[in-house]
Amino acid sequence: MPLGLRSKKKEKSKETFKLVESEAAAPAPAALAPAPATSASRLQFHTQLAHGSPTGRVENFSSARELYAKIAEAFRIDPAEIMFCTLNTHKADMDKLLGAQIGLEDFIFAHVKGQRKEVEVLKTDDVLGLTITDNGTGCAFIKRIKEGSLMDQTKMICVGDHIETINGKNVSDCRHYEVARMLKDLEKGRVFKLELIEPRKAFEKLEPRSKSGALPEAKISRGRETLRLRTKGPATVEEMPTEVEEKAIKKVDELLETYMGIRDIELAATMVEAGRDKKNPDEFAVALDETLGDFAFPDEFVFDVWGAIGDAKQGRL
Repeated sequence: MPLGLRSKKKEKSKETFKLVESEAAAPAPAALAPAPATSASRLQFHTQLAHGSPTGRVENFSSARELYAKIAEAFRIDPAEIMFCTLNTHKADMDKLLGAQIGLEDFIFAHVKGQRKEVEVLKTDDVLGLTITDNGTGCAFIKRIKEGSLMDQTKMICVGDHIETINGKNVSDCRHYEVARMLKDLEKGRVFKLELIEPRKAFEKLEPRSKSGALPEAKISRGRETLRLRTKGPATVEEMPTEVEEKAIKKVDELLETYMGIRDIELAATMVEAGRDKKNPDEFAVALDETLGDFAFPDEFVFDVWGAIGDAKQGRL
């Protein structure tokens, strides 16, 4: 259906905020070739708690939620204690977050909840300077703090912190885009209170700021084969993303930050996958509604994502 009709179809799209003016839509790209996939049966991955633990093994999972449950079972902890996972490093490195793919040789480190803290902030600017992501299981946390922003001046707030409450409202079960919207909607000129939880530390302290002020380039596992986690359906073993797909995924992840204040490599990969066999932006919009309707993406964002996929395919990224 045409994008103009699509916006009438779902009233909730009116609630979606837009931070920048959209760019002109790019020409429709050729479809990306689907990656070959095989069944992910009884694959084993080594895992540790990031602050220190014996090595455990996990297998038979298809989603982040199932993976966290397996890790929790291995270490006899509550799955809700796991904030996020990193690949091949115990550091709380936002460039190494577990996303849509896990290389078959990757080592998984689970970061669990540590110290709680409260902070009050006077909102003197419409833009706080935070980029939010989540672990897919109800834990939204801070992935980026823009250098020189309001939040950068509040030193108690750090990259990796889980946002538990906003002005006393518990947001632990909210998705990252919902938390980002709540923060954006806070009234300018008033003080708001956040309750945060830091990742538990042992080996070393978490780097609280990005020195350059820019988000490190998102990485996708470079193993020859990866386990592709899916929100719906079983996980599959696939060849690693092609260079074209990697560029498209990275660009879509950047667009998510621009429009919604979130970063989410898994979500970006799902959107690129949805556009593989689509012939025009209207087909792509319908596919997004079917697979990711809860996000209520604005039409301008959908056009830009479609354009990013085309730009990647045609070598313009």
